[in-house]
Amino acid sequence: MPHIFNILPSAGIFGHMLTRVAVLALPDLAVFELGVLVEIFGYEREGLPKYDFALCSYKKQPVRTHAGFYVSPEHDLDVLERADLVAVAPSDNGQTPPEPVLEALRRAADRGAWVLSLCTGAFALGAAGLLDDRRCTTHWRHTDRLADLYPKAKVDPNVLYVADGNVITSAGTAASIDAGLYLVREVHGSAVATALARRMVVPPHRDGGQAQFIESPVAATVEAPTLQPLLADVLASLDQPHTVDTLAARAHMAPRTFARRFRAETGATPHDWLTNQRVLLARRLLEESDLGIDAIAARAGFGSAATLRHHFTQRMSTTPQAYRSTFKVRSVA
Repeated sequence: MPHIFNILPSAGIFGHMLTRVAVLALPDLAVFELGVLVEIFGYEREGLPKYDFALCSYKKQPVRTHAGFYVSPEHDLDVLERADLVAVAPSDNGQTPPEPVLEALRRAADRGAWVLSLCTGAFALGAAGLLDDRRCTTHWRHTDRLADLYPKAKVDPNVLYVADGNVITSAGTAASIDAGLYLVREVHGSAVATALARRMVVPPHRDGGQAQFIESPVAATVEAPTLQPLLADVLASLDQPHTVDTLAARAHMAPRTFARRFRAETGATPHDWLTNQRVLLARRLLEESDLGIDAIAARAGFGSAATLRHHFTQRMSTTPQAYRSTFKVRSVA
């Protein structure tokens, strides 16, 4: 099964009730993720759980959104003290929240409340120390920065969300829905989560991690002063059975010398670079062509559909078929 999320065991907190939800709004608030929290926890639907929903900010201050307009929360940080779920919506300003905010997040986590961050909201949890020694994630564009700022955090850039104890972190944008539905499923059961997903017209459970949404999951071809002409030729003939020995011979080097030079100039081994380039070609063919999986495997140089599936799933955290169903370019009539 594709690696789409990570759930680690907790110390008996999953059985508690979820009725009071407090959403923390930080400056440069991301509107979509706030809307996700409202849709899941702040909108009453007949036959589904109802929540006491509150939007709060530090000192009840109006909060500017990243779109330029303001929201005016009716509550201050006091509502965080009583909430069963404290959700941190993303902030685009990159600033550390005031210490009273961080203290309120710590108290919520310490008393066993669910603490959920969406996208860059993870940085507030990191600043509060809630990600120390925990698995966590954020949008793939920011995972390196999160890991640099909070080295004790166990940042996983490949998942849609991570639940580690009572702390849940999600990747960007639509992954907020996945994390929210996970929490509903954990507290209220699969039937409720599926019914809510149907009302929202979204899948109750998505396949694939966020690696499939990264613009380039491998480094682009770099300036390789010695090997650049060879790399260009290889990219034009990925369907051929290239090996270290054949490439070294074309470069007029011994295989070991070639492998060292290749890694020095590209940052990857010949095998990894070649496999990654073949996966990139397979992605493009899945998106833009009507070729079958066998034909794509041959065109990309994998030889068989089974080999394509193995390497594609390993690097993209989803199968070729699932990737095509999501990203296939549809012609407009």
